[in-house]
Amino acid sequence: MDPKQDKLVQEMSNEQSVGTGGRLADMGWDNGLVRMPNWSTMDMLMKHRVHPMSIIASTSPSTPVSGTDDNLEHWHSKACKCDCQKNPNSVWPTETNSLDCMPECPYHKPLGFESAAVTPDQISCSNPEQYTGWYASWMANKARLNGQGFGCAWLSKYQDTNQWLQIDLKEIKVISGIITQGRCDADEWMTKYSVQYRTDENLNWVYYKDQTGNNRIFYGNSDRSSSVQNLLRPPIVSRYLRLIPLGWHVRIAIRMELLECMNKCV
Repeated sequence: MDPKQDKLVQEMSNEQSVGTGGRLADMGWDNGLVRMPNWSTMDMLMKHRVHPMSIIASTSPSTPVSGTDDNLEHWHSKACKCDCQKNPNSVWPTETNSLDCMPECPYHKPLGFESAAVTPDQISCSNPEQYTGWYASWMANKARLNGQGFGCAWLSKYQDTNQWLQIDLKEIKVISGIITQGRCDADEWMTKYSVQYRTDENLNWVYYKDQTGNNRIFYGNSDRSSSVQNLLRPPIVSRYLRLIPLGWHVRIAIRMELLECMNKCV
């Protein structure tokens, strides 16, 4: 943990009455795998531009995890229930103080790739200066779920793992899922990918991790038209996201949507 994060953790520990379980005992959930910050803590982390997962990585035990199936079952069994007293259409709150559940979104709202609420300037890709001629019709801003016709997807000009598709959310949001599709008019799609995020353009990119601390690999599409949804547990609290293609069929081709975490009782 760097000095800034260590100082922040100490400040939060002083403010939130440390218990016998350690300096983060009253700051979040402990699911037996990693200790998750509660929503009050997450609000403080956001204000200081520190992502919760960086605190988790620095304070969680390093003991190897075994029994993956049991761990996953335990992970999902402690999902937070939505608070029906809140505004049912509001963004998922950060003031929850329960210590017995994981931060999992009860409702997911499409961010607006398909509806065009996400504007073209919010979507970019690697090597944008190379998208000329025929490729000018297949630029990053075409990566929209259910897009149709010529230019219905982002087609990477280069087929390697150095390519990326980036989204600027314009402000820090809680992103709870990713939906992907392949190219609408040809058998080209992304089969697997990883995700990076950062809260500020001056910070380094951070990989989204799985419960074992490894970069999580998300599995994508197997045909041109089906959509594949991957939920983020825990969600990503950030402004910038990147999809890093790791595998593809014929060519890297992406239509997509992001899901925003909402507080709606179901």
